[in-house]
Amino acid sequence: MCLAMPVEVIELLPGQCARVSVDGVTREISLALVDDVAVGDFVLLHVGYAIGKLDREEADATLRDFAALAESFNTRPGESVA
Repeated sequence: MCLAMPVEVIELLPGQCARVSVDGVTREISLALVDDVAVGDFVLLHVGYAIGKLDREEADATLRDFAALAESFNTRPGESVA
């Protein structure tokens, strides 16, 4: 199974690269597989490469799902996550 994570482009860099951020963590990624990316766009990050673009609402919903999944690991069986 593969996992891609939404990240926000905060800076365009030379050589089809960008600096992205999610939850306060930044890193440099490749934009070689995605066209027309601008600062403020959200892309799906997989192993260092942007593999697609998505809108803010979809990115926010996916990040909320990831946060809920992470929280579920911090509860005991039978406890509510909400």
